[in-house]
Amino acid sequence: MTRQLLRITTAGSVDDGKSTLIGRLLHDTDSLPLDHLEAVTDEEGVADLAALSDGLRAEREQGITIDVAYRFFSTANRSYILADTPGHERYTRNMFTGASNAHVATLLVDARAGVLRQTRRHARIAKLLGIEHFVAAVNKIDLVDFDKARFAEVEADLRQLADRLGAAELTVIPIAAKLGDNVVTKSTNTSWYDGPTLLEYFEGVELSAPHPESKNLRLAVQWVSRPTTEERRRYTGRLSAGTLRVGDPVLSLPAGTTSTVTALDTLDDDRAVAVAPLSVSIELADDIDVGRGDVFVSGATEGDAAVLPVLARELDATVCWFIETPLRAGDRVALKHGARTVRATVQALHSRLDPETLDDLDQPVELGLNDIGSVTLRTSSVVVADEYATNRDNGAFILIDETSNDTVGAGTITEAREVKPGEQARHDIRWHPSSLDRDYRWGRTGQRGATIWFTGLPASGKSTLAVAVERALVEAGQVAYLLDGDNIRHGLSDDLGFSAGDRAENIRRVGHLTRLFADAGVVALASLVSPLKSDREIARALNDAAKLPFIEVYVSTPRTECEKRDPKGLYARARAGELKGLTGVDAPYEPPEGADLVLDTTGADIDQLVSQVVELLNQRR
Repeated sequence: MTRQLLRITTAGSVDDGKSTLIGRLLHDTDSLPLDHLEAVTDEEGVADLAALSDGLRAEREQGITIDVAYRFFSTANRSYILADTPGHERYTRNMFTGASNAHVATLLVDARAGVLRQTRRHARIAKLLGIEHFVAAVNKIDLVDFDKARFAEVEADLRQLADRLGAAELTVIPIAAKLGDNVVTKSTNTSWYDGPTLLEYFEGVELSAPHPESKNLRLAVQWVSRPTTEERRRYTGRLSAGTLRVGDPVLSLPAGTTSTVTALDTLDDDRAVAVAPLSVSIELADDIDVGRGDVFVSGATEGDAAVLPVLARELDATVCWFIETPLRAGDRVALKHGARTVRATVQALHSRLDPETLDDLDQPVELGLNDIGSVTLRTSSVVVADEYATNRDNGAFILIDETSNDTVGAGTITEAREVKPGEQARHDIRWHPSSLDRDYRWGRTGQRGATIWFTGLPASGKSTLAVAVERALVEAGQVAYLLDGDNIRHGLSDDLGFSAGDRAENIRRVGHLTRLFADAGVVALASLVSPLKSDREIARALNDAAKLPFIEVYVSTPRTECEKRDPKGLYARARAGELKGLTGVDAPYEPPEGADLVLDTTGADIDQLVSQVVELLNQRR
């Protein structure tokens, strides 16, 4: 029979006795190696229980917990992992880490001091992280002479706190960790208390697998391997929800490709069905394009249809901020969600939690060190997300400073939204036409604006042609400006990668820019691979809506010729397996079906090609 594992986090203010409590649990459950116990026992045979879990030298010297210390113990019924998290406010982020995967939150409260600011903060973080089981240990009850009235006062404050947080369950236990009262064994000093001991409470907590139905499958891919050349690819990760067995249909997101599981391995050779939170390795019937950070979900379409996550570009989230430099609207950070890392921009700060009152303060200017607040984040590419209340693993993330690579925050998703570039109507703002009539502007400047969009494979010659057209127009006394794809990614789109979603967003931004340039009377030239027809149509639609000339030039140089040129070495790297997602090699290019002009630069006279582009421009304006 498999033993259940219960994860516990302890939290409280400084000197509430967390480390001593953990030491008592380890000691009284016979979970300590003899040499470890001897190392913290003085000449009189008295063990320093706190030192059993304070592992850092700085912790022992200062008498406080700094880092998260994980300790393991077991009983006849189950195994335990207990996280001793810091009580000091400066180390709130470590408490966040320790509570992130816990089943039970143990709040330590000094019977003399009662509920403090840090008690409220830690309780709020535990609730934020989806912990459903709360137990409050009113420690040092011996220092108030095991007074029932004092215990009742503290218990009333704790229950009021639980009501404010909406905690479904709270058990309050009077303990004396140093002496062992009501920790593992019942105390004779609290005859007025008839509830469980702390260990009895832990033993009675009921656990179940998260969403144990196949339709809720979530398997984030952490590693892709091929053990031998004769075997198919293996996709390895940990189930965060659902079940999986051989024969199950699966859907890979965000790509949307489907296949069927043909082999399933877990650490248990006899297991036919994998359930969360087991780690698994699977084989599929098809060699589909799946990489680290992708997510397998159920591919069932009939009967008990799959419950799918959101392919999100916008996240409403609750964030705990870890560093002294404040978080403000407009800041950009890296967002790590599972095994996938994307760039994110803070769209808005909605509220900040007051740790004293637990009230939400609306419209904060910033989030400072250890602040908890609700924010909206816009990601550079798709995040396969669930709400945290539904799936703790797939609804959580951390925020990383891109310069220092430090973890600067952590958050939980309250709502995930799909955002399709160019298709989101804005109701809070409206377009302001220029006070100058377009015809008047163009008449006074003597030039009419337009957009020329060059598309084609990498190394097809589109940038060379665009540069030559720009020079020809300027030498003819016209105002023209080339928006080169690489230059755009150095500034306007430096937050974007090269996924399908990022490419679409880059083209949307450039499309809006060409529209503004053309409206001002400038000939805007855009040179981008822009491989998908749907993306190019966004740029055309933006200009067509403004009644501005838009000329699509398809540079149709064959791929073989492009590979011969390969000025940046991209094709060579792609063929060697060093570069993934290169258009024309392992990413598609959709040739325009109705391009305004089709030009092949293979052996062509560049001046003749320029003349064709300029002639068409003059006809359209």
